[in-house]
Amino acid sequence: MAAKPQTHVSEEKKKIIADLVKLMDEKNTVMITSIKGLPTRQLQKIKKSLSGDTEVRVVKKRALIRALEKVKKEGLKKLEKFVKEDIALLISEKGAFDLAQKLSKTKSPVKAKPGQEAQEDIEIEAGVTELLAGPAVSELGSVGLTVKVTNGKIEIIENRVITKKGQIISDEAASVMGKLDVLPFSVGFIPLVAFDTESNLIFEDLKIDPEATVEEMKNIFAKLRGFAVSLGYISKDTIGLMLGKAAGHERALEGLVKEDVSEEKSEENVEKKEEVSEEKKEEDVQQVNPEEEKK
Repeated sequence: MAAKPQTHVSEEKKKIIADLVKLMDEKNTVMITSIKGLPTRQLQKIKKSLSGDTEVRVVKKRALIRALEKVKKEGLKKLEKFVKEDIALLISEKGAFDLAQKLSKTKSPVKAKPGQEAQEDIEIEAGVTELLAGPAVSELGSVGLTVKVTNGKIEIIENRVITKKGQIISDEAASVMGKLDVLPFSVGFIPLVAFDTESNLIFEDLKIDPEATVEEMKNIFAKLRGFAVSLGYISKDTIGLMLGKAAGHERALEGLVKEDVSEEKSEENVEKKEEVSEEKKEEDVQQVNPEEEKK
């Protein structure tokens, strides 16, 4: 049986692979990120922002696979099935989610290009634009925008979604967004998967939106605080609401008491009126009787 032909690996590539193996075995987190379509300028900017606590290596698919085959950590070897083209390797002592959160802050907004798939609904907001009246009027109208001319400039009358989530961006929509300086996409390192040495786990879902996370935490806190108030649990977060609730109950009770007092007074007045009326009738009768007696 013929022996397998051995692939020649240059000394330089061997050094790169050995370097990667050493780093991956030493550090806590190894993350594979996609850099597909990322301009060189942004790539260098992100690398610079991560320098200090994170090693960033733009590696070839084959080189990374070879390096993963040689690492000592068995759990780390499982990353091999996630390796693809156009990737950067992030190696750090930071936790996987801390690293993913840091990456989410390094994204840069970019213009849309024809043929791209919309990640979210792309909505154009109403308002006066910087576009002068002219050919742009019909161009904006071609994507469904209702416009008018205000002081020589084009005004969009109402908000409108020009490309829905999942749809492919047309030439017309991309052109309009470019003219209006709408930047619906962001570019950066997109986390694909990470291995955490401390937990010996692989994490695949690492997309973090800090604003959405904060909003979700606020909603959860509000619900839990409301539940605590309903149970009568006193803390620095519930005392204000509980006092407000008590004050509301006090006002409601005062209102009921006033209504009762008012009803009682009303009944008393009615009774007094009835008594006065009866007394008057008796007086009238007495005045009439003497005259009858004379007769």
